[in-house]
Amino acid sequence: MDSKLHPAVTVSNIMNLIPITLDNETGQYVSWSTLFKIHCRAYQVYDHLQPRIITPPAISSSDVTNQPTPPPADELWDRLNAIVLQWIYGTISLDLLNTILKPTTTAHEAWTTLETLFQDNKSSRCIYLTQKLNNTRLDNFDNMAAYCQEIKVLADQLANVDAPLTNEKMVQQLIAGLNEQYEGIAMLISNLTPPIFS
Repeated sequence: MDSKLHPAVTVSNIMNLIPITLDNETGQYVSWSTLFKIHCRAYQVYDHLQPRIITPPAISSSDVTNQPTPPPADELWDRLNAIVLQWIYGTISLDLLNTILKPTTTAHEAWTTLETLFQDNKSSRCIYLTQKLNNTRLDNFDNMAAYCQEIKVLADQLANVDAPLTNEKMVQQLIAGLNEQYEGIAMLISNLTPPIFS
């Protein structure tokens, strides 16, 4: 093995570099996968998210008469594959881990399985998130900042499943969830011309 360390070997805590834990509830697949791909490019292991291309060994004239022997295992590739798998497993929820964990899987296979899980689910995720947004009320939060943050998070998650909200819809949703204490402000915002969300 080369005495020079591969950059991927130096990563000690993946959560310092990818602070999102992917799970079915938050639905931040697009954000998670974008950060993950950037990380893999930076540490020179992006090829492990792609199908492995095995180059056949060159055959010399003396080998033609002999039985072909399988190429020796590429130890560095296997080690880097295991590292990328650890990164994937370390940044997903336990439920997802139990769903995709297989004894002989490659990083590419795990990556593709996650992509399929989230991309094939877009319609149901959109329905679920829209319902959750419609039921979000200020009364369920400690303060206005937390309420506004939840509206923003849900809007971002809807954008991740190709159902982005317009600014107008987001403000309308925010107003709809206010309580009586903010009734005057809600009326004022609703009647602004031009509206603040255009």
